[in-house]
Order: sequence, then structure tokens, then C-alpha cells
Amino acid sequence: MAALRALAASRLAVTPGFAPRPGLWLLPFGGPAPSSRAALHASAPRPGPRVAVVLSGCGVYDGTELHEASSILVHLSRGGAEVQIFAPDVPQMHVIDHIKGQPSEGETRNVLTESARIARGKITNLAKLTAVNHDAAIFPGGFGAAKNLSTFAVDGGTCKVNRDVERVLKEFHQARKPIGLCCIAPVLAAKVLRGVEVTVGHEQEEGGKWPHAGTAEVIKALGAKHCVVDAHVDQKNKVVTTPAFMCDTALHHIHDGIGAMVQKVLELAGR
Repeated sequence: MAALRALAASRLAVTPGFAPRPGLWLLPFGGPAPSSRAALHASAPRPGPRVAVVLSGCGVYDGTELHEASSILVHLSRGGAEVQIFAPDVPQMHVIDHIKGQPSEGETRNVLTESARIARGKITNLAKLTAVNHDAAIFPGGFGAAKNLSTFAVDGGTCKVNRDVERVLKEFHQARKPIGLCCIAPVLAAKVLRGVEVTVGHEQEEGGKWPHAGTAEVIKALGAKHCVVDAHVDQKNKVVTTPAFMCDTALHHIHDGIGAMVQKVLELAGR
């Protein structure tokens, strides 16, 4: 064994470009790395809140906004949450060619099947989600929330909300368990939960920075309170919202805003 160690050491010493970076430990034969960084990759389960993430397809124009979904999952992972991903087993409203920005004629897709792309196959039918088994629920945005989880994209304030989406929102609300929503998804809470406080950002377009600012007026018409902030916590209803891509801004700002939302949802979950 000593000979093997000596051989390995000599080869590493003469291999160009293999000099370890500062703070990086070489793994010795027959023993664990002394660096505490190994804990970052530990596979042992961590106790934490059980959070349901509800998707609406895959792709900003006809499903879930992928950056928002990924950001939510990253922040939940960092917060030690136990995550389960759900989506309704229903057809998409339509399929959008994301290069042309136009509907693909004659093409149909299923919301659950498409959402499985983001979930890496580990996804459950939304019909099976109950508040009994989870501590919080989070809804990313993307046009799927307005097309597949509801008919808001077509009907505005007179829209209908998917039956299971409505049930889940009411169940978590009645159980006093937090609900997080970002981007266009807060319209779901505004429609289902009377008098809720939400934000979708600013109420004026401000030169194109807030291209969907008109959504705020529809939210008010539904009887909800719209708050002009970058993130809002409705303490009474335990609903946390952030505008995300309702604002035309840099991706890292979107990531940070979603992080604030997720952090508050986890705090309200109380675990």
C-alpha cells in the first residue's frame, strides 16, 4: 500500500495542470477526505419541511418557466426541504413553437408528461396531492399557469381554475399551510382565495420593464389586494408571492427574488 501511495504522489506531482486548487484536499488511500466540504455531497436524508411544487408543463410560452422552476428547486434544496413535484394529467391548451412564438398546428402535449422533463421523471399526478402529507406548496410561473392550470390567458378575470389546482389551494389555505407563487401564478390565488394579498410587480409598464403590468388591475377586480413590491408576504393567509419574470430584468435578480419567496415559505412552514 505504501508503494501505491508513493506512485500516486509521484504521478500527481508531474502531471501538468493537476496541481490542487487552494482549499482542495487530495483523497488519501484508505481514508476519508479531511475537508469538511465533503459534507456538501453527503447523501444522508435531512429532516425538513415537505414541499409540493406544482408545474404546468415545460416551456415559458405554454408551460412552466424553466428558470423559475429550477430556481425554486435550488433554493428548496439549499433550505433542506423534502420536495415532491406534481402536475395535472391534462392536455395543454396548445403547443407553442418557442423559436417562432406561434402555435404548432396539429400538435398536442400532456401537462404531466411535459412537466416530467423538469422533474427528471420523478413526478406525481396532481390529483394525488393533499395538504395532509405536505407542509407547503409552491407554484412557479410561466404561461402554463394561465393556460393549463387555469383559463386566465383567454378569459382573464372570468377564468376557471383547474379543479385540482383549486382544491389544493383551498386545502393548504384551510390547513394554515403556506403557499408560494411567482410570476403570473399569483392570479390563481387571487381567483380562488378571496381577499388574498399578492404581488405581480408594478402596475405601470415603465417603458417595457413591466410588460404584464395590466395583470395587477385584473387581480384587484377579483377582490384581491395587489401590492407593488418585489416580494410580498400575506401573513394572514400565509401566501408568499414574487414577480419573477413579470419583470424584464437580469436572471440573477429573478433568482434572488424567488430565493426570498422560498425562504419565507419555509419559515412559515415552521419546520
